[in-house]
Amino acid sequence: MNPLRPAILAVAGSDRVKRTLTTSPATAAMVQRFVPGEARPDLIAAARALLMSGRAVSVDYLGENTTDRVQADAAVAEYLALINDLAALPTTEVPAGAAPLEVSVKLSALGQALGADGPAIATENLRTVCTKAAEAGVWVTVDAEDHTTTAATLATTGQVRPDFPWLGTVIQAYLYRSEDDCRDLADAGARVRLCKGAYREPETVAYQRRVDVDRAYLRCLRVLMRGAGRPLVASHDPVVIAAAADLATVTGRRPGRLEYQMLYGVRTDEQLHLADRGDFVRVYLPYGHQWYGYLMRRLAERPANLAFFLRALAGR
Repeated sequence: MNPLRPAILAVAGSDRVKRTLTTSPATAAMVQRFVPGEARPDLIAAARALLMSGRAVSVDYLGENTTDRVQADAAVAEYLALINDLAALPTTEVPAGAAPLEVSVKLSALGQALGADGPAIATENLRTVCTKAAEAGVWVTVDAEDHTTTAATLATTGQVRPDFPWLGTVIQAYLYRSEDDCRDLADAGARVRLCKGAYREPETVAYQRRVDVDRAYLRCLRVLMRGAGRPLVASHDPVVIAAAADLATVTGRRPGRLEYQMLYGVRTDEQLHLADRGDFVRVYLPYGHQWYGYLMRRLAERPANLAFFLRALAGR
């Protein structure tokens, strides 16, 4: 893993660093590379361009620090408005069994952490978002957060998925438990977005070395590709992408039953290459005022991004 990752994640709560990012023209431009804007109109313009290029989108309204019911209700209202705006966008033809439009939600934004009633509040709010999404032809995926929320998040998606079979779940391969979770979800026929993991986790619950995380990802990928669900391969790693293509051939998976997912602003050329060759590619597209923690996790994941960031700060 990136040896500077702990230090980067440690400043994820620093207001001073956040101000630096937004006041320096060089770093502000880098923020826009990964986050198209704080407001929905900025997001919609970016989503339209992605759709017209032959890629699908998964839009995330960034918000993890919900501390009261008013904030949770506001997040739900934003998602309902977002779904309306996305549904009005022109889309291109996609493989059978796929959908071009998706929203990603964090249960913490929907109220999961609001005391003893938090899980029930988040579950109710997720149902509200899914009901609206179903009416608009938009899919929903529930994002993963740190390991303390994993069990509760899987429990909530397990309760809601019977009514919305397209509801997706995110699994982070670096957690020791993830291979078993992938097996359970594959047996259930679920959509599973498999990523390596973006949070700072202790060695008691997660692999720490990059090589171990990579091996865990490939083990989880094999489980999902041989299962009854829909694997969503969320990685920019060429080794992972090649492995997914090989497994798709072996298991007979068509593009409609397999997705490659990549982040907005990362490996755009590869996204277009995969789409041009006939693969189904979805771009994770975030927006909102709480972009800072998201950006710090992106920097922590990719040393190349960090180098760009440090050069910009040095120039300032």
